[in-house]
Amino acid sequence: MGQTLVEKIISNHAGKQVKAGELVITNVDVCAVQDGTGPLTVQEFKKLGKDKLNNPERTILFIDHASPSPKKELSNMHTTLRDFAKEYGAVLSEVGSGVCHQRLVETFVNPCEILVGADSHTCTSGALGAFATGMGSTDVAVAMALGKTWLKVPQTFKIVVNGEFRPRICSKDLMLHLIGMIGADGATYKSLEFTGETIDNMSMSERFTLANMAVEAGAKCGLFVADEKTKEYLKSRGREDKFKSIKPDEDAIYERIIEIDASEIEHTVSCPHTVDNTKLAKDLHDVKVDQVYVGTCTNGRIEDMRTVAEILKGRKVHEGVRMLICPASREIYKQALKEGLLDIFIDANAVILPPGCGPCVGIHAGILADGEVCLTTQNRNFQGRLGNTKGFIYLSSPYVAACSAVKGYISETL
Repeated sequence: MGQTLVEKIISNHAGKQVKAGELVITNVDVCAVQDGTGPLTVQEFKKLGKDKLNNPERTILFIDHASPSPKKELSNMHTTLRDFAKEYGAVLSEVGSGVCHQRLVETFVNPCEILVGADSHTCTSGALGAFATGMGSTDVAVAMALGKTWLKVPQTFKIVVNGEFRPRICSKDLMLHLIGMIGADGATYKSLEFTGETIDNMSMSERFTLANMAVEAGAKCGLFVADEKTKEYLKSRGREDKFKSIKPDEDAIYERIIEIDASEIEHTVSCPHTVDNTKLAKDLHDVKVDQVYVGTCTNGRIEDMRTVAEILKGRKVHEGVRMLICPASREIYKQALKEGLLDIFIDANAVILPPGCGPCVGIHAGILADGEVCLTTQNRNFQGRLGNTKGFIYLSSPYVAACSAVKGYISETL
């Protein structure tokens, strides 16, 4: 019997051939926590009575969700992570370094590895061909201590995308379309295996967006076969020697195969208060926006910054609209500065935030007032996500976000 991509990766780490539905104990390559989940992980790790980490060089603590800290309670949580890193030799990603998921693909994760992170969007690294998944703080603490975890091997949905996107359509539109099609719980605990000529032609940035939002359909992971584009990305990061590629077997068993024609995808928006409440941007021109936010682990990469800058160049953000732009990592921030993109943003009256999660989790830097509408490039729009249960969150691509910031209402054109 042939194996899917996720079955092969887990088999290599479990020391035996595994199949979907099987409970296994598997080796773990990388463990990650962030400042929201990390303090509990630290607490649970210490309860285990271990005096050292299994692999400190590949245990990373990220301070990104409240970066820099907006209140003393969170500052104390940051101190907990800093002290733990010093005591146990873990890697610390400090304030301003960037969002954990972007930093993981930039520096820490390689194809065919297993990453467990105490954050649901850990699945972003699946674009590199790694089995990357979010777990609870206690599970990650055990993995940090033992270098192993237990899990059920997921069934796989094969997502086959062929054809060419229309101008200005991107992978965010595709992913919102897919989630609208199958539902926010339509792929619960499944592996989404992306394939097809459209996927092959995508940049790594676009693939990261798809993998990142796999969990928004309930998926355990979003996986891509590592290919030449993956290899080039690793080379650009100084990790070409870490390239490996595993492919699913031709006779692999899939629970479901979903075929999508890329040429039929239009600018898609998720409306409040669920990601699968999708509509076309062209049908939402009556929705005025108070805030537009571009950034996060979903769409805070340099390609996204360039898209927004192209729209904003020589234009101004609409009066009455606040536009916040937050590069996902320090490297992206520096590249945007080097290319003059930050000048364009500032000249358009946008506000530049330091690398990190920014307003996405509703802790600081962009919390909505009662009744306000935010159009954002993030991955989640449930009630209260931007810090106020009386706010309304719409999700879109960076292109639609930029057009809407200029127009003052949700728009896919200028």
